[in-house]
Amino acid sequence: MIGVVWGTAPEHEKLIGGTMMKKTFALLLAAVMMLALLTACGGGGDKPADTTPPADTSAPADTGSDAAEPEEPAAGGNIGVCIYKFDDAFMTTYRNALQEILEGKGYQVTVVDGNNDQAKQNEQINTFITQGVDALIINPVMTSAADTIIATVKAAGIPTVLINREPTADQMAAYDKLVYVGCDAAQSGTFQGELILDTPNKGDINGDGKVSYIMIQGDPENIDAHLRTEYSVKALTDAGVEVEQLNLTRGDWDREKGQTICANDLAQFGDKIEVVFCNNDDMAIGALQAIQSAGRKVNEDIYLVGVDALDAALNEVSNGNMTGTVLNDANGQAAGAVAEMEKLLGGATYASGEQSVYVDYVKVTPDNVGDFMK
Repeated sequence: MIGVVWGTAPEHEKLIGGTMMKKTFALLLAAVMMLALLTACGGGGDKPADTTPPADTSAPADTGSDAAEPEEPAAGGNIGVCIYKFDDAFMTTYRNALQEILEGKGYQVTVVDGNNDQAKQNEQINTFITQGVDALIINPVMTSAADTIIATVKAAGIPTVLINREPTADQMAAYDKLVYVGCDAAQSGTFQGELILDTPNKGDINGDGKVSYIMIQGDPENIDAHLRTEYSVKALTDAGVEVEQLNLTRGDWDREKGQTICANDLAQFGDKIEVVFCNNDDMAIGALQAIQSAGRKVNEDIYLVGVDALDAALNEVSNGNMTGTVLNDANGQAAGAVAEMEKLLGGATYASGEQSVYVDYVKVTPDNVGDFMK
């Protein structure tokens, strides 16, 4: 800061001194004003003054943290699954595997029990269509109902996978968004026959030159039952073995019926029975109970074979109480059914004659049964 001191001058100097003082004051005042002007212009640097308002570093305002977040759309789609009946041991394994795979892929799955009633299953299929499912997986109650089932799903335009019971190629050709996934039942019958051919005496326990057998059949309406019945015996005759059918009885895939039928046949034919063929393992387990009650010993004075490789049957093969069984790969078929369904959902169509996808059966014997036990 610049200070100015005023004092009293002699008289003769007043004029000159006054004039000089006025000039000095003017110069000093001008200097002060100039200094003030420079200070006001921000003369501490070369940059112009920043006129940008300071950034707002405060947190954004709360717009309502309690508001619901939008839900993610469900993955996959809605799938309807029709099973011919829930109390079938093999189909229980199959449907559980099917549901696990589908749900694991994000699909919404509804599985219904047809209670072995085709009319009820037809209603279930129509209900699924009305509900707008994206695809159907159907285990028909009756193979003979295939025409009705196929016509129904075709009219609705629903991609459909048939499982476990195979219609004819001509029936499936009516709809190109339909495919069958399962096994070749003839192969399972052939493998049953080969299990008997692999025994030391090729099934001829009493050495009379022929194999005398009883057949416990699933049901005559089912194509799998027909093919297993036919090809199990054909494997023997193709190998040059003479056979004698003592009895063929419908067991409806049921364990208790298998037991009753085998018990009746053992009572009627006794030691003449050398082989018991069963179209599935559940009936074979029932037959085993009758065999043991009759005092017979499997693999010593009688042979017993089934199909499916259920856990109970695997245990009996391992324990020497069944000659063998044939793996009907429920998990493999379930995976195949889902894979084909996804192809259909992706827009795939199937040409006539190319609508059957097979999963191979596997012979299960005492030598390899450990490979299949959990």
